This record gives sequence, structure tokens and C-alpha cells, in this order.
Amino acid sequence: MATLATFFKRSDAVAVSADRTTRVRAQSDPFRLRALPNDDVYFYSKRIDNSRVVRQADPAARGECWSAVGAAGMLLMLGASIIAPHVASVLAGYKLESLKAERQTLIDQKRELDVREAGLLSPERLNDLAKARNLTSPAADQIIHLDNPSADGTFAKNQAPPAAGGPNKAVGGQ
Repeated sequence: MATLATFFKRSDAVAVSADRTTRVRAQSDPFRLRALPNDDVYFYSKRIDNSRVVRQADPAARGECWSAVGAAGMLLMLGASIIAPHVASVLAGYKLESLKAERQTLIDQKRELDVREAGLLSPERLNDLAKARNLTSPAADQIIHLDNPSADGTFAKNQAPPAAGGPNKAVGGQ
């Protein structure tokens, strides 16, 4: 009971008899509150003027400072090497998601272009364009079928041009 000594105050002091067998309490006010522990302790602060004191350089302090800087640098490098793979995987995940989104937009654009191409190459549209430009279907004697390619790898046959300068003028040999 370390606070037992502060529990009793001089106003509440116990008088001890010479033989320490009988105790007599001093008369005090019954409605008075007991004092707080360490109520009689006062702290004084004295102003100290250190303006004339000059700090002396410690030669060992410089080495301690550099070793602390080196240790902090090593700790920083260790922390960075531990965190770097996680950061790289998060960044790779973001890049992967952006590439997936870009792939989806390219697929959508390809579908739109395929639909547009199908509309442009539809037989109805091609017939309308042919009629607008006064184009007709070729006659049976104007069509040359390439049956089998020759052994030397040529596909076109050099034939004499049809008489009277027909429409296949560029196909025949000159």
C-alpha cells in the first residue's frame, strides 16, 4: 500500500501513544472531504538560460547518423522490393481490363463494319447500281472460264481477240 502514507493528512493525523497500544484520533469536521493523494506535492519550474552554452561536436555522432541513414535506406529498399510485385500485378490487372474493354469495342466495330459491308455488297444494291450506270450482264460468248491451270503456273489463256473490238479487248493477247 504505497498510497497509505498519503491517505492520512496532518488534519486527520493519528496520535500514537508512547506504548503504541492506544490510538486517539484528533477531532475534525465530520463533513470535510478527505484530501487527494499527493495533494501536498508542488512542482516548481525554474527558468534556465542556455544562450551562452556552445554545443561541442561529437565525432561518433556523425557515424551514428550515417549508419541510421543507411539502415533506413536498406529498410526502404526492402519494403519497396516486397511491395513492388503486388503493385506490378495490380497495374497489370488494370492494363488487362483496359485491353479487354478495347477488344470488346473493336469486336463491336467489326460487327458494325460487317453489317455495313453486307449491306453494300447485297445483290439488290448491286443491281440498282448497275441499272443506274447502264451496266448489263455479259453475254455467254463474252465469258471465259479458267478450267485447269497449266503446268507452268499461268492461269490466263492468250487467245485472239474477238472480232469487231468486243468488250474483252483487254483479256486477249496483243
